[in-house]
Amino acid sequence: MQHQTPDILKKIIFRKLEEIQAGCEQVPMAEMKRRAMAAPAPRGFAEAMAQKIEAGQPAVIAEIKKASPSKGVLREPFEPVEIAKSYAEHGAACLSVLTDQDFFQGSNEYLQAVRQAVDLPVIRKDFIVDDYQVYEARAIGADCILLIAAAIGDAQMFELTQTALQLGMDVLIEVHNEEELDRALRLPLPLIGINNRDLHSFEVSLDTTLRMLDKIPDDRIVVTESGILSAEDVKTMQDHDVHAFLVGEAFMRADNPGEKLAELFGLEKGG
Repeated sequence: MQHQTPDILKKIIFRKLEEIQAGCEQVPMAEMKRRAMAAPAPRGFAEAMAQKIEAGQPAVIAEIKKASPSKGVLREPFEPVEIAKSYAEHGAACLSVLTDQDFFQGSNEYLQAVRQAVDLPVIRKDFIVDDYQVYEARAIGADCILLIAAAIGDAQMFELTQTALQLGMDVLIEVHNEEELDRALRLPLPLIGINNRDLHSFEVSLDTTLRMLDKIPDDRIVVTESGILSAEDVKTMQDHDVHAFLVGEAFMRADNPGEKLAELFGLEKGG
């Protein structure tokens, strides 16, 4: 963990370590590995993103999120499967499901139910700091994991990535600044996520993505995260050759999340 890690992230990671210890007592590592190996084959998450972009369409990772520490409950009632089906009908490339319970009111069961209900690849959105969570992600059906550069050191980042790749999963490394970007780019992964939310102030600025673009090789897919709230925001990114997006809040607050996706990105139903 980096010494500059924000307090909220430190609190979350401390809770994760407690969860991992409790999880190992309930389902030992050897059994979790067995479950991971027995899970249905991963769906190509990065490949699904690349195919959308190659077809000239936005590659949208549509998020299923009930709540957040900064905004509280975003959606009530919260029906993950119905949301997932709506996203799939309206052109999402992939899905993101929050599995953190204490801070985001998520659950592993949500991810399992969503993956059974639709054919899209799914990323486990959580705070992953240990191999146990990577095996657990695969065991519950995740096709990709999120690694947050601010939450882990270089050795951890490498080890967790290797474990995920050995299990056939993709990895989305999320960065918030240039230093984290430099660290993430040392790994030969196709996806780089840039979170536009400052972890210290919680302020959001799309300039965070824009100022880092020149540092990223052309063979990476840049996924801009947080703050995509309008068609104008989408156009700003597309004008800078960013065609991959992770969007949650704008969809969660809409009456019909899938229709909001299609409206925001100019997609036809089923597109």
